[in-house]
Amino acid sequence: MFEFEIISKTDTTRARAGLIHTVHGNVKTPVFMPVGTLGTVKSLSPEELIDAGVEIILGNSYHLYLRPGCDVIRLFSGLHSFMHWDRPILTDSGGFQIFSLAKLAKIGAAGVTFQSHIDGSQHRLTPEKSIEIQKCLGADIMMCLDNCIRYPADKNEAEYGLNLTADWAKRCKATWLADGQNALFGIIQGGMHRDLREKSVDDIVRVGFNGYAIGGLSVGEPKNIMLDIAGFTLKQLPDSKPKYVMGVGTPQDLLELVSLGADMFDCVLPTRNARNGQLFTQNGTINICNSRFKHDTDPIESGCTCYTCRNFARAYLRHLYLARELMAYRLNTIHNTHFYIRLMEQMRNAILKNEFETFKTDFYEKLERRI
Repeated sequence: MFEFEIISKTDTTRARAGLIHTVHGNVKTPVFMPVGTLGTVKSLSPEELIDAGVEIILGNSYHLYLRPGCDVIRLFSGLHSFMHWDRPILTDSGGFQIFSLAKLAKIGAAGVTFQSHIDGSQHRLTPEKSIEIQKCLGADIMMCLDNCIRYPADKNEAEYGLNLTADWAKRCKATWLADGQNALFGIIQGGMHRDLREKSVDDIVRVGFNGYAIGGLSVGEPKNIMLDIAGFTLKQLPDSKPKYVMGVGTPQDLLELVSLGADMFDCVLPTRNARNGQLFTQNGTINICNSRFKHDTDPIESGCTCYTCRNFARAYLRHLYLARELMAYRLNTIHNTHFYIRLMEQMRNAILKNEFETFKTDFYEKLERRI
């Protein structure tokens, strides 16, 4: 029901192109997964996602467990039917949301007790329950519950977090093995300490999973540290499995991490920034509310084939955004999503042609040209 194959590698970098096979279809890697936290990528319909070329999206167990709840989703036999999406879905375990959202979370060896960010109600999340929730959602790829730590964190705190993550990974796998449906990924922790990241890799790979994710990055650390830890950890992971860097990032982040051997990514950046009026182009970002776009009759980006760029000018998009029209959020999100998916396709094609280094050089040269 799940298989990963490597199609092509580059000669001068660790970049690679692969194919993930799931029961709901295949996913070409490297891949960016738009975040559909609540069973929707904000403002976009499933058809618009497909038109943008999206092959897989991310849903979140923590949010969907709290609202609408598994009792509702079970009526539809899972998230795919509930949200009218027949392509693959990856679900996060809820660990990061407990770290970032939950009030007064109490973490212990058995699991986490936390207060809902919605109504303050008390809940208990264990590794077993996280897997049960994800089975209810019917995810093609499920994630182990992990202990994501803050930045900066001292070494003792980071080591405690990775040990807890390793213990929870064993319990997650045992629960998953009860029926063994779809795929389960383990998560590497260890903070910004190379020796702890190496230990976490040893612990998690020993348990054995369908793929491996690097967690605990993009939590406030400087960019150079993020890339250093990610690159070091990616090298330690088995090349035969998909490698997923969680919660990252900018187009530049994706390019650098693909060159270091990463296959999968997710981030709220393209959709959240779209709702804030920031649009991505090959020459960098533009803020559509800027007065210089008031009379601009050009599309967001010349040559872009997204629905927004095919039909609307910057002046119109600026007008919608300043008027707070809902259409602004939709059109901006269509473009940013299309930009990210197209970027991953361009990287994959460059890998297949063994021209990734040339693509990378051209990418940065274009960024230096200002609109």
